[in-house]
Amino acid sequence: MTIKEKAVLVTGANRGIGQALVEEALSRGAKRVYAGTRHPFSHLDGRVTPLMLDVSSVSQIQRAVAEVDTLDVLINNAGVAIFDDLRNLDVIERHLAVNFLGPLRVTQAFLPLLKRSKGAIVNNLSLAGLAALPVIPSYSISKAAAFNMTQSLRALLAGQGVTVHAVVLGPIDTDMNRGFEIPKASPESAARGIFDGLEKGDEDIFPDPASQSIAESWRNGAVKALERQFAGFVPESVANLG
Repeated sequence: MTIKEKAVLVTGANRGIGQALVEEALSRGAKRVYAGTRHPFSHLDGRVTPLMLDVSSVSQIQRAVAEVDTLDVLINNAGVAIFDDLRNLDVIERHLAVNFLGPLRVTQAFLPLLKRSKGAIVNNLSLAGLAALPVIPSYSISKAAAFNMTQSLRALLAGQGVTVHAVVLGPIDTDMNRGFEIPKASPESAARGIFDGLEKGDEDIFPDPASQSIAESWRNGAVKALERQFAGFVPESVANLG
């Protein structure tokens, strides 16, 4: 899918990767970019439409849907990462509310528009969703759940004209990763990699050097093979819904 003349929605669009995705979509000729944020947001480019959109708020999601006429690409980018040690259940629940249930609720709300356009869902995930990063285990758990959800949606929507893409992000130079003293890719390069992968039709997108280091082994590995095998269990009556 090319971005030129498409309508794109990015959640968590006010900073970091989200902000870079807005700019990259504009540079690729998007017709409209809906910028979902939890706080008031403005942009000089008239193609950008700000949306008040806290992904953990059902009412805000419903209001956002009412403001969008057409949609080709939904990028579930909003997220939270808090250092923890699994002793505080409130922290775990917060991660699941934002990083798992948030993208699922947003996807369900905008799915009718995406079915109409035969569009794409892009979920920004993490290497920590494939193997836990123990200093942020609640984040890792939530991203693992979101990855599983992405695989399920991919299979369930395969026959309905909507493609589902998992972005496996390594460390990116954002506020979320400020405490990690490790090599990090820039948000701008990650945004380019995400759209490059989408335009190539990659199911799983590895947009930065750290994630690219496992890309080939992932695509040819046992877990990916199991995903393809398990997708065959989706009933034909579900796969052919349109």
